[in-house]
Amino acid sequence: MMFVPFLTAGFPTPSLFKKMLFILEEEGAGMIEIGVPYSDPLADGPTIQRSSIRAIDQGMNIRTVLDLIKEVRKEGLKVPLVLFTYYNPLLQMGLEQVAKEVVQSGFNGVLVPDLPIEESQPLKEALKQYHIPLISLIAPTSFERIEAIAKQAEGFIYIVSSLGVTGERSQFHTKVKQLVQTVKQFAQVPVVLGFGIKQKSQLGSLTEDLDGYVIGSALIRIIEEIEQELRESLVPESIESEEFQFQFLERFRQRIREVQQ
Repeated sequence: MMFVPFLTAGFPTPSLFKKMLFILEEEGAGMIEIGVPYSDPLADGPTIQRSSIRAIDQGMNIRTVLDLIKEVRKEGLKVPLVLFTYYNPLLQMGLEQVAKEVVQSGFNGVLVPDLPIEESQPLKEALKQYHIPLISLIAPTSFERIEAIAKQAEGFIYIVSSLGVTGERSQFHTKVKQLVQTVKQFAQVPVVLGFGIKQKSQLGSLTEDLDGYVIGSALIRIIEEIEQELRESLVPESIESEEFQFQFLERFRQRIREVQQ
């Protein structure tokens, strides 16, 4: 089953972010979601919001994210990447321009959490010219709506494990398994589950029905924890120092192995 990590672009620093992408690829990520930091996120919980604020403070926006991904592609990153962004930055940039730059930078898909399926056609058509899928989100909702979204989904389907914002949860919505099975009835593309997953073992019998799982908030929290640990133990060292980054990345690699257990 595919491991799909989520990272906020440029967090905790652009240089560490780039290095973490390569570690995730080496440690078996089947795909990586890259979140564009946004000042007014509707679907993000407090952990991802904190990471967005820090990334924005370091100059991250839709354009700098595209440039950053172009760099890691040139450096040899092969794993599929999905751009996770709210709709407003895309509208401001222009959908045709977005589609062109998304493919030029090296993204393989786009996911827009605040774009309803009824309003998605303009972006879907713009991306289609470059063979980039617009990924569908499915939340617990009516059977008819699930069927409609699943049947026209591209790339893969991202199932929201519970309504509300992202974040870590100790247990899932009681009907998540039923929701996953319903989606699988109609889906012609892989199905992954996200929102609230801390590690693979939490999924239990859901692994029988899923093609992948997303770890987002828990991964951002791990990054925060490692950074805090190192700030306390390597007091004189800057986050940009060689020693800090070496220690950070070693701990990050170990934690990535643990969440896949």
